[in-house]
Amino acid sequence: MARLSNELQRFFFEEERPSQVKLADILLLAGERIFGFLFVILSLPSALPVPAPGYSVPFGILIFLLAMQLLVGSKSPWLPQRMMNHPIKLETVQKFLKAGLPWLRRIEALARPRMTYICTTVPGRVTIGSTIALMAISMMIPIPGTNTLPAMGIFVTGFGLLEDDGAISLSGLVLCVMGAILTTSILFALIWGGSSLLDVIKTWLGR
Repeated sequence: MARLSNELQRFFFEEERPSQVKLADILLLAGERIFGFLFVILSLPSALPVPAPGYSVPFGILIFLLAMQLLVGSKSPWLPQRMMNHPIKLETVQKFLKAGLPWLRRIEALARPRMTYICTTVPGRVTIGSTIALMAISMMIPIPGTNTLPAMGIFVTGFGLLEDDGAISLSGLVLCVMGAILTTSILFALIWGGSSLLDVIKTWLGR
């Protein structure tokens, strides 16, 4: 299977494309490892330190749907046709890829099939699916700070799934845990009038 970065480079920069593309067109690159591919592609805009207004919520919904399907053992994903055929500006996709491809190539340099049971067994896929589903919910929260780190966790976990690299998927799951802590802390800060989760824990321990 060709490297994802090479496929994306060829598809979006080296071949002639219309001014708008659809998710259905991009899926032609996925091959048999479509779940990992979709997690990587859909989380990329929110995982980058590049403004991505309007993408975290719809892509978070799609990621959640995919994660639930992975969780119940689906072999091939289902997505609503309306979302599959929704047009996206080619220049928008290229902007995100210009920022994301260097990072993707760095991860690819480390990737190789190892600890594959994390990506291929039922317990491993259930763990990955449930964790990504929670991070997708975090991506859908319209509050600054609840999108980027969870999306990074999904991106890295999905890449490990794409490459059957359990070590990378584990690293992604660690990022997901960090994202969950950050999101919970932000929500606590809003609910408790500016107190972060850590402040609440310190107060509770002090008692």
